[in-house]
Amino acid sequence: MMKEGMIVDVASVTLLLLLSISLSECSIGEQPLSKIAIHKATLSLRDSASIKAKPRRLGHNGEDTASVVVEYENDEPSNHDWIAVFSPAKFNGSICNLENDPKAAVPYICSAPIKYQFANFSDPNYANTGKASVKLQLINQRSDFSFALFRGGLSNPQLLAVSNSISFVNPRAPVYPRLALGKSWNEMTVTWTSGYNIDKAIPFVEWRWKGGKKTRSPAGTLTFGRRSMCGSPARSVGWRHPGWIHTSFLKDLWPNTVYTYKLGHLLSNGSYIWSKIYSFRSSPYPGQDSLQRVIIFGDMGKWDQFTAQVEPIASTVPYMIASGNHERDWPGTGSFYGGKDSGGECGVPAETMFYVPADNRAKFWYSADYGMFHFCIADTEHDWREGSEQYKFIEHCLASADRQKQPWLIFAAHRVLGYSSDKYYGLEGSFEEPMGRESLQKLWQKYKVDMAFYGHVHNYERSCPIYENKCVNFEKSHYSGTVNGTIHVVVGGAGAHLSEFSTLNTTWSVYKDYDWGFVKLTAFNHSSLLFEYKKSEDGKVYDSFTISRDYRDVLACVHDGCEKTTLAI
Repeated sequence: MMKEGMIVDVASVTLLLLLSISLSECSIGEQPLSKIAIHKATLSLRDSASIKAKPRRLGHNGEDTASVVVEYENDEPSNHDWIAVFSPAKFNGSICNLENDPKAAVPYICSAPIKYQFANFSDPNYANTGKASVKLQLINQRSDFSFALFRGGLSNPQLLAVSNSISFVNPRAPVYPRLALGKSWNEMTVTWTSGYNIDKAIPFVEWRWKGGKKTRSPAGTLTFGRRSMCGSPARSVGWRHPGWIHTSFLKDLWPNTVYTYKLGHLLSNGSYIWSKIYSFRSSPYPGQDSLQRVIIFGDMGKWDQFTAQVEPIASTVPYMIASGNHERDWPGTGSFYGGKDSGGECGVPAETMFYVPADNRAKFWYSADYGMFHFCIADTEHDWREGSEQYKFIEHCLASADRQKQPWLIFAAHRVLGYSSDKYYGLEGSFEEPMGRESLQKLWQKYKVDMAFYGHVHNYERSCPIYENKCVNFEKSHYSGTVNGTIHVVVGGAGAHLSEFSTLNTTWSVYKDYDWGFVKLTAFNHSSLLFEYKKSEDGKVYDSFTISRDYRDVLACVHDGCEKTTLAI
């Protein structure tokens, strides 16, 4: 998947659309770090146990990631022993700041590990020898690190030893840029994270096109604190400051042009802190007839680690996101659902750490133009039913598509507002999110939406062109002529645990796959589009179809998709 996203050659441009950014889409307890009962940790330091890490300084050449070797020993070893990485390095009880949570006792350790591994991971003989070492990869996260050796397993951790601290040469350096489309086609936004607030340094982006003059664009700065969250566990045990989030707007870009850029911070003493140099290709002009690609997938991600992992892609192509239940839902915060899926985040990290061209990022719906594509991105965690504020936006977004210039009209959202053979949707008998398509399907039909994409359900499924539960075209590999219905695609297999399909047969389902993968759209011109579903494990195509049509086919009258007319006499 990563390799596909990085394809940006001379003849084409690429956009990525992520239908959620939460790895916590896994149910509670499945996310690996959530298995650690750190709130139950007790102090059991022993002279006969030790742990140390090297080298002590990382990133001498400006690297944002580095490997460290951790050596540890214990005179009473067990296969239940494990090691953990903490940042900041000091993680004892003196920095505790707990919620009034009656279910949790005051712990000795308040920080949650940023990663962990069992002590016998690299050496199965650890339980006999009591000695082992492991090589770990760290990312720059604005603070120092230390390593701890525990016994008692993950459910009853007992701290045996703490290592020396290690740190990056400049832990506050600007890192992990993520690009996003701006509110106009010729604008690119750059968002990144650093350890500098505006009272310490002035953030900006220095950029240029090849052979052009360097330009500096200022950046705005945001952050959020523990109290910005809506509840526990987001603002309880394990809280870690997210740093400062900067966003700069690169405007008046030439279409389909390669630009280089680097992140900068001007310190109060007049010196500069720079990132490494990145590049991107600007968006095509709306309606531009050129080879254009879009990659779509759903359900992956967690904050510092996630932005570091996707940097090779997000720093190079626009990385557009949608908001889902694990970003937004929390009781009493205005979300459409009353659940606690966000873990107390209530949208704050997602809305701060990623830019989208929405008028109000707390209402995470927006439109985006990308060459021959027009996207309408919905927020399933706010009301989308007819008469709602979001419904009016969706209709306006769909209606504003100039299909002569942008023939490929795409609707996308996190929860399945269309069709899915998910096991639980099947038990409900609706094969959709409750109330999902009832209000929206007449808009998809009226404005002849080509495809609708969803995450939330962790598998892949493609429907036939469908309207009101019925296939309107029974072809499977090629579609041409009039747009009679919308093809609905679940593409939620970006990394979370897989979701089972219903045992009931759904006649509108063309292809199902219980595996991880992503979708690639290739627009060759205004009349020809290729759809491909690829598995993550090998990058091979497992499902595909093509669309061929002319502008007049989009204008054609279809059932419930005709403009009302009057005959003037």
